[in-house]
Order: sequence, then C-alpha cells, then structure tokens
Amino acid sequence: MSMRAALGPHLPPLRRYARALTGAQRRGDAYVRLTLETILIEPEHLPGSYSADDKRPKLALFRLFHSVLQTAELPSPSLPATEIYDMPPGGMEALLLTVVEGFSLAETAFILDETEEVIAGQVSRAKAAIAETIRSRVLIIEDEPLIAMHLEQIVEDMGHEVSGMAMTHEDATIRAHEVLPELVLADIQLADGSSGLDAAREILETFDVPVIFITAYPERLLTGERPEPAYLVTKPFKAETVIATIGQALMARSFKRAETN
Repeated sequence: MSMRAALGPHLPPLRRYARALTGAQRRGDAYVRLTLETILIEPEHLPGSYSADDKRPKLALFRLFHSVLQTAELPSPSLPATEIYDMPPGGMEALLLTVVEGFSLAETAFILDETEEVIAGQVSRAKAAIAETIRSRVLIIEDEPLIAMHLEQIVEDMGHEVSGMAMTHEDATIRAHEVLPELVLADIQLADGSSGLDAAREILETFDVPVIFITAYPERLLTGERPEPAYLVTKPFKAETVIATIGQALMARSFKRAETN
C-alpha cells in the first residue's frame, strides 16, 4: 500500500484532533499541513510498508504531529488548559486522544512519548479539571428528541445550564437571541431539512461562542478545503466524548477572553 493510500483515511481524524486541541480550524489545519510537509521531506518518520489494517501509519502520523507541535513556530495549543485551569501538561492531549480519538493508553503513550502510568494520571486530572469549568449557558440544536434529551442530561450533569432547545434553523436563531448562549451544541441536519451549520453561522454573526457540531458524517466536514468546524462529535457518541469536547471548547473560550482583556 502506498504512503498516500495509508495516510488518507487518517487525515480526517487528525484534523478533528488538531482543531479541537487548538480551538480553531485554521490553526489546527496549519499543524496538520506542517506534519504532511515533514513527511514529504523526511518519509522515514513512517513505517516502510503497510497493510490495510495496519495501525502503524496512524500512530506514526499522530506521533509526528506532536513532534511538529514542539518545533513549529506557532502558539502552544496547551495554553488554554494549563494557564487557566488545573490541567497537567499534556492532559488535554491525553484526554482527547483516548476519549475522543479512541486510542488505548499504550497507543497514547507512544504518540506522546510517555509511559502508560503518566498518561493514565494525565487523563484522570484532565477529567477533574473539566469538572471545574465555569458554569455556562448552553443552547442545544437537535431535531431528534431522544438525542436532545441525552445531550441535555450530559450538559446538566456537568453543572452547566441548558438555557434553550431548538429543532430548526429558524427556531435556533430565535432562541439564541432569547437565551444568550455561551456554548452551542448543534446537529447538522435539522427537522425541517434546514441546516445546523447555517444556523450556527447566523448565531456566530451576533455571539462569539464556541459551537460543537454533532454529526454522523464527520468526514464531510474534515476536508481542509473550506471553512469548517473546529469541534466535531461523531454520532453515535459516548457521553465522555461530549464531556471532553465541551470541556476543551469552554477552556479555549476562557483563554481567548483572557488574552483580549
């Protein structure tokens, strides 16, 4: 299998991870691009041969990405968590890799060049830090009642307030102006055929808040070819995936506000 064929399926999850870690599509994609450029110049970073079910290319790709993070002349993506919250260095990286991207502790240890014991401790402390995130008003845009109720329960269990629920683009924009959300969870396809993406874009014209998109087809929003979301959760989702993504989004928001004050 060629290098291009081996890496292709792993680029969408790497983009998702990079965007969540840095809090922005443009910044995350820039790190991914630098990683790919490094591979072109130094292909020895990847194993020499591959099979269709070989995990080595993905692990090597994520490991190289973190090596690029250490050397690239871009702001550190760890600042939002480590400077404002009691987050261990590498904690958010370890949490996102294990909970959102589904790597094992051993695989995450390889990617971050740490021991499994260190990774386990980082994940535990990261979860504790997320539990301390500032209470926020959350708008949920979801047309499936059971999924909306599940998200509501997750948000409330985290200590946040679900200040509004909406099932359509029009309803979402109306509710946003009523409840003044500090975080938005949005499905892509809504009840009347309208778009959660369009609803979020309209809301962002007025409110500077993080938006987490929830979709069964994340690869469609991880091409790197156009403006795309920074935060994506894949359906069907696990509660801990939503919790980790909410925590990172709110931490990044706090850091952004601290920078501008």
